[in-house]
Amino acid sequence: MAKKNIAISGLAMGIIAIVAGVLVLAWPGSLYWIVGIFLIVWGILAVIGRR
Repeated sequence: MAKKNIAISGLAMGIIAIVAGVLVLAWPGSLYWIVGIFLIVWGILAVIGRR
């Protein structure tokens, strides 16, 4: 059986991560802050091509 891979560009992955990070930060909590900040930083790094 052939594997199906979904490829997503770095720019799209970065934008999705930034949006997800902002949404997570919209509902405050200690774990949410950590995950939200991580997603935003990961998204910015993916957008500028450092990942």
